[in-house]
Amino acid sequence: MKLLRYGETGSEKPGLLDADGVIRDLSGHVADIGGKAIEPASLAALAKLDPKTLPAVAGSPRIGPCVANVGKFICIGLNYSDHAAETGSAVPSEPIVFMKANSAIIGPNDDVLIPRGSEKTDWEVELAIVIGKSAKYVSEADALDYVAGYCVAHDVSERAFQVERKGQWTKGKSCDTFGPIGPWLVTKDEVANPQDLGMWLKVNGETMQDGTTRTMVYGVSYLVSYLSQFMSLHPGDVIATGTPPGVGMGKKPPRYLEAGDMVELSVQGLGTQKQTFRADA
Repeated sequence: MKLLRYGETGSEKPGLLDADGVIRDLSGHVADIGGKAIEPASLAALAKLDPKTLPAVAGSPRIGPCVANVGKFICIGLNYSDHAAETGSAVPSEPIVFMKANSAIIGPNDDVLIPRGSEKTDWEVELAIVIGKSAKYVSEADALDYVAGYCVAHDVSERAFQVERKGQWTKGKSCDTFGPIGPWLVTKDEVANPQDLGMWLKVNGETMQDGTTRTMVYGVSYLVSYLSQFMSLHPGDVIATGTPPGVGMGKKPPRYLEAGDMVELSVQGLGTQKQTFRADA
């Protein structure tokens, strides 16, 4: 299934994308897409519905973040061997874990704000994992049992805030609008192998990133298991798994985003995002 949320910011409704690309209203079956609605029993019940019996949504509504009320937005740094190489960094001996504020989350096609004082706003296309069942101390072998599905995430980053200022990476990752997710939460049954997905990102029509999840250092099962050793994961938590090479910081010379730039990005089978960047007021 391709689950989504549509409507104005703060008033999104739950939906499902049918095989013909028509949005179907799920309001009669779940209150929203997140929490208990994406636990295994609920997803199994939704999978039994005939999409054609659900009300079709008219027009072209705004698409919101594909998960509501995200509890934790966890990110993994330098998790692609070829991206680590372009930044001159060693492949980490354990996953680099940092948090992105959930207040950064926006819809996949919403405008992204370049924060005041920004010098180095950068792009990162990522595969994100959406947790569907509470996980604590789970094994790598069982880890996928705790996954509801996957989505596209754009880990927008302000590199000067992230690496040139004092402290941790989080402040360069958590600016308002720096966390577009969606357009869809694609349930795991539709993703045959999360470690074999193409992904790309374009800036103003020019391809900057063209990679594959095959070069991830730590795969989906490992990451879910690893994180669950340190914290409980809950339904609706989102894990962004890292980015392939081609980020602005790695260009020679480096290249960063400016007001008016348009960024498009996609992960195979998970849909496409498109954002216009503009200066924050």
